[in-house]
Amino acid sequence: MYLYGLFLAMCSVFFYLDVVEYGSLQFENMFYSASTILTFIVPILTMRMFAEERKLGTEQLLYTSPTRTSSIVMGKFLASLFVVLITEIFTLLYLAILYFFGTPHIQTILVTLLGFLMLSMAYISFGMFASSITENQIIAGVITIGFFIITWFLPNFSPILEPLSLINMFDKFPSGLIALEEIVTYITFTIFFVLLTMIVLQRKKSMK
Repeated sequence: MYLYGLFLAMCSVFFYLDVVEYGSLQFENMFYSASTILTFIVPILTMRMFAEERKLGTEQLLYTSPTRTSSIVMGKFLASLFVVLITEIFTLLYLAILYFFGTPHIQTILVTLLGFLMLSMAYISFGMFASSITENQIIAGVITIGFFIITWFLPNFSPILEPLSLINMFDKFPSGLIALEEIVTYITFTIFFVLLTMIVLQRKKSMK
């Protein structure tokens, strides 16, 4: 939870630098910077999801539990996503401040929040997968951050790789565009890595 406290503190800085400093009513501008920080916050959160079980010695309880693997994975995923959602709700405090000075474009703001949630969802799914395939939480975090950073630069190599750049896809949302292609990509990416995580854990469970 302290990570998201830090994230909200950073959002305050971005709100000042990207909105207040320019005398702008475009609340969504701060999310360009916030999405970059999310690239580092989410891996730190998710690297502990399953690797921490090994560190605390509770891994055996996880594998011998009668609870279905899919339920465990979805429980961890939804818990992390819920924290992001709560964080987004808290950022609306900045929006309330802007209403004292004018009328921000609410549709653009809602689209931005949707895109940010989609990006978070995709990030969490991969971070969770990385945590499930390694014995060390630090390695899981490094793998996740490394993967996200690599995706930043994929469009520079070929336009064909642009759909794999999660953060670049998010850039359309603060413009107020509900990009169906990007939403489908985020959902597909998330489902793919959630399922991979389930497969990894189920295989480990069957070997115990």
